[in-house]
Amino acid sequence: MRTLRALIRRQLANRSGAAAAELAMLLPLMILLLFGGFEGGHFIWTQHKLVEAVRNGARYAGRLEVTEVCDGATSIIPPARIAEIKLLTRTGQLDDSAMHPLVPGWGDDAVFVSVDCDAFVDTGIYRELDAAGPVATVAARGVPYPSLFGGLGIFDPGIRMNARASAPVIGL
Repeated sequence: MRTLRALIRRQLANRSGAAAAELAMLLPLMILLLFGGFEGGHFIWTQHKLVEAVRNGARYAGRLEVTEVCDGATSIIPPARIAEIKLLTRTGQLDDSAMHPLVPGWGDDAVFVSVDCDAFVDTGIYRELDAAGPVATVAARGVPYPSLFGGLGIFDPGIRMNARASAPVIGL
């Protein structure tokens, strides 16, 4: 009986392999944290690209001539200009409609451009128009999030991102 107790004590005191067992228990959690951090950072970066793109589209629309965008309180922005604003918003440039979008999977159908012709102050440069100044709004709605690890089935493939920006049309 004494030998059995001594054998059990020796086995319980034996620490060889303890580090391997601890690593085996912690490795799944460490991998989850690592890849979760990658995915979280990628989401924030992609959302930032989307927000910056709609801001650039709104800035571009704000530099159009007021007379090209509005006739009094009525929006007269030509469809060609709207297409131009959408292309600039999605791709970051005006030349090539075949250019890849800034966010993969982002199409023209998810970019919305509107002009409110009676939304801004009626002072300063707008006094000559005898109306309030226009505000151009560019929005991205329902842009699919291109997950880094979406193919693994861990993350929801239906995540959609939205962004919106407005700028006064001042025609610089």
